[in-house]
Amino acid sequence: MITVDGAAQGAIIHPTAEVEKGATIGPGTRIWHLAHVRASALVGGCCTIGRNVYIDGKVTIGDYVKIQNNVSVYTGVTLCDEVFVGPCAVFTNDLRPRARNPEWTVTPTMVCRGASIGANATIVCGTVIGEHAMVAAGSVVTRDVLPHQLVAGNPARHRGWVNRRGDVVSRDTTVPSTGLLES
Repeated sequence: MITVDGAAQGAIIHPTAEVEKGATIGPGTRIWHLAHVRASALVGGCCTIGRNVYIDGKVTIGDYVKIQNNVSVYTGVTLCDEVFVGPCAVFTNDLRPRARNPEWTVTPTMVCRGASIGANATIVCGTVIGEHAMVAAGSVVTRDVLPHQLVAGNPARHRGWVNRRGDVVSRDTTVPSTGLLES
């Protein structure tokens, strides 16, 4: 990745977007209207950062990530390669939020390769969303999601298993054969 005053060569950054000096943006990434990328954020290559997206400092975003409109990605959140985040999804980074808390520490969240998070989903910090997992729109994730697991509801609960394309391959609670998940 090449950093040139916050923007990589070949990146497309809308004139209303703010990319702070010290942010690293990978080549081929597109950052749209009113997005804000803080200093020390790392955004990989070939990503799409939608309108009004906020990426806090010390956030790491992999390659080929798509973050749709109105999402805030706070310090402590890591989005690995090929993650999809639907519009208005919410990430938290504080398990016990208070307006004043001098002892506050960031609680990290990891969204693994190829996972998808639906619109308006809330991801409570301290969770891991496994590879190619799918979080349904409007869900509230309060605990880890297994690789290829489909979860939905408030709190999010097991609803099935999905393959790499996102097709539901089983509604059982036991993990299906690897062959079904890889298709």
